[in-house]
Amino acid sequence: MANSTGDPRVLFAMNLVLSAAFSWVLVSALSFVGVTPFSWRRVALTTAGLVVLTYVVVE
Repeated sequence: MANSTGDPRVLFAMNLVLSAAFSWVLVSALSFVGVTPFSWRRVALTTAGLVVLTYVVVE
């Protein structure tokens, strides 16, 4: 069976969706315990950081 890396657009979309979901959970949990206030900007910045980190680690 051939080794396929998959369509990069699909991989990027999956990375974006999963990173956004994880970021939302993380920021919500930190807000719940009172560490930091919840904001959509914080979720977006955390998502961007996770997408970049994931890309660097995988490549």
